[in-house]
Amino acid sequence: MSRRTIAGGLAIAAAITVTTLPAASVAAEQMSVKFPSARFPLGTRPVPTKTMTAVTQGIDLYDVKAGSSTDGYTVTVLMPSGRDYGTRPTAEAKVAEVEAAGETPSMLEVIRPSVADAPSQTVYMVRVGLWSLKDKPKAEEMAKKLKDAGLKVKVDYLGDDGLKTTGPWDVKVAMVDARTFRGSYAASLGTSVAKRETVSSMAKAAGAVVGVNGGFFNIHTAKNLRGEPVGASVVSGRLLSEAVPGRSAVVLKGRTAKITELKTTVTAISQDGEKAAINGINRAATTDELVLYTEEYGATTPAGGTDAVIDANGKVVGLRASGAAVAKGTRVLHGNGLAADWLNQHAWQDWTVRVDTKVVDLRTKKALKLTPDLHVIAGGVGLVRNGKVKITAKLDGHDSMNMILRRHPRTLLGVTSNGSLILATIDGRQPGLTVGANFHEAAQFMRWLGAKQAINLDGGGSTAMIVGNKLVNRPSDGAERAVGDALLVLPK
Repeated sequence: MSRRTIAGGLAIAAAITVTTLPAASVAAEQMSVKFPSARFPLGTRPVPTKTMTAVTQGIDLYDVKAGSSTDGYTVTVLMPSGRDYGTRPTAEAKVAEVEAAGETPSMLEVIRPSVADAPSQTVYMVRVGLWSLKDKPKAEEMAKKLKDAGLKVKVDYLGDDGLKTTGPWDVKVAMVDARTFRGSYAASLGTSVAKRETVSSMAKAAGAVVGVNGGFFNIHTAKNLRGEPVGASVVSGRLLSEAVPGRSAVVLKGRTAKITELKTTVTAISQDGEKAAINGINRAATTDELVLYTEEYGATTPAGGTDAVIDANGKVVGLRASGAAVAKGTRVLHGNGLAADWLNQHAWQDWTVRVDTKVVDLRTKKALKLTPDLHVIAGGVGLVRNGKVKITAKLDGHDSMNMILRRHPRTLLGVTSNGSLILATIDGRQPGLTVGANFHEAAQFMRWLGAKQAINLDGGGSTAMIVGNKLVNRPSDGAERAVGDALLVLPK
């Protein structure tokens, strides 16, 4: 990562507070997964402070703080695209506009580092001024002046850039020891797929000892459907959301966790032998799609199509106009356009329509057995594979400058060489208190903790960790956000 000043300068003095690390407890020393004794891996590698709490047999919680606040504020000039960066000619044009307004800008060359599946990218930013943390009102005054001159700008905290910083960082780490933990892992979608719910609520309902938010949920669908996971979701052996082929996911079975990539194939097979691909599960349908809705959906099927209601044995108990709820003990095949035609031709009342479901691990090329102890959570971005940094941002749909380089709150999951589970939250977007992490920093942090495999779950305002029915981190929204799903550590 690098930031170079082309014209003018934005220099930030570094100040490091070094404190000693408290002695580890006897219990922690006996665990096969241990908190590292080395310096914190981010920033100028300060020595962190940590407080350990034994949660239950085999689970320790660490409250970790590192670094100090030296970042301040600047005013960033937005490009015609609305982004805070652009090409050099575009940035030079903005420099001229700022100068015409009577202010002195700086043009910065910013290099977004490469990831495993996307090359590095060089962009340019235009900024005006530098103020300390307590002088944010002065940055806001400058922003107003530039807006009055016709420029689109925003006040930016430099700790969010993803470039050089001294922190600080506020982190929570739950270590689940494979040797001594006797419980299990599970996924939860709460009361329904469609509805969003807090991790606190899902953890309490399941009696979980630890819970963190799961994968990304669909914010681009109807408001009442935004609990829908973006990617694979399996709860107690039931596929409730299809995979985005090739994207990272967490497979949970009993007290084991595995990070891999998945593909799902779901097919409707009529008793007359005709087959049709089921395009989605428990989500909004687009033109000509066949979508399966289960009783966990929690919303009505889309209007404007045909529903075939199927009982637990695959018998079609009736065809109906769409737009109704899914009754308990049934599933509904919904189609519109060509998919509706298929239902009307091959899903007659009292016929049998079998739904064939396959969830394939793309690393082993083997299908997962959909047993009651199987759970799957769609991840956000793969970070570490076989002990090495491997950030699959493009494959996982997050290869933007904002996602790769800038710092955000993070929820992270890692698996050690002996199968122990590491869950971590890095709070962010709280100037002066905690700066979060970018993808490269998140990967470095998980390797530092001992993860041989690691993944980035949903983050930002969704980041939450619950321990013993208590929210232990500080969500950036100021309160816990309702999310699509959660990963739960259960006592049994």
